[in-house]
Amino acid sequence: MTEHIKTKKPEEQVLYALRCKLRVLYLGTSTRAIRFQITMAIIDLAIIIFFLAGPYIAAGHTYLIIDYAIAALIAFELGARALIASNLRRWLTRPMTWVDIAILATLLFPAQFSNFAFLRAFRIWSLGQSKVFTLLIKRAGYAEWEDVIRACINFVTFLFLVTGFVYTAFFYHQAAGVEGFVDALYFTVATITTTGFGDITLPGTLGKLTSIVTMIFGISLFVRLAQAIVRPHKVVFPCPQCGLQRHDANAVHCKACGHVLNIPDEGN
Repeated sequence: MTEHIKTKKPEEQVLYALRCKLRVLYLGTSTRAIRFQITMAIIDLAIIIFFLAGPYIAAGHTYLIIDYAIAALIAFELGARALIASNLRRWLTRPMTWVDIAILATLLFPAQFSNFAFLRAFRIWSLGQSKVFTLLIKRAGYAEWEDVIRACINFVTFLFLVTGFVYTAFFYHQAAGVEGFVDALYFTVATITTTGFGDITLPGTLGKLTSIVTMIFGISLFVRLAQAIVRPHKVVFPCPQCGLQRHDANAVHCKACGHVLNIPDEGN
């Protein structure tokens, strides 16, 4: 019996090779992949800066040129992520996919929609949750500060997202620019810390709901950040017997079951 070997068409081979290269760049941990992912994070920061500078350049043609250039970049990245997705349906249901689609819509139709480019801060948050981030922290010699750094990223991301929403929904057309953003930031910080000076408040039902959500989630993240800074450093090492995940860095026995541990370290 002879085997029937199917060969891929040239276009399928090109598509397969492109998918493999993109997966290495987006999901890999090699030096090249890490550089690529850091570059994408820097681009995300640049997009956020464009969001802040939007009111100052909105009247000129430069704004539309940059706006559509960013839209093309986001559309390209959406296509790339769809290409490397192992399950396209699952990728379409991911919140980050819809965030990028929403940002793309606001960029393609700037006159009809407000600028929601601040949502790209979710990208910074997702990078902070990735394995690449853990690898970079360990390479930099700050592994013991990983929990603190993650808590800082979570808190700052939430702070910026709320500030961006408040700025876009309430200040963008009234006090646009840095002054309006500072007012939104001032309101957000006062709300998260429950200071409540009352000199800046958000009008209407939407303003009240925004304040409620900011207080509930903001104080939780603030407490989480304080706990990460104050509590003793622990390492993640599952106990082979009881499965306890976190232990003191110099622990010899599991504090839950007494099983002998063999936590690897670098001898320092």
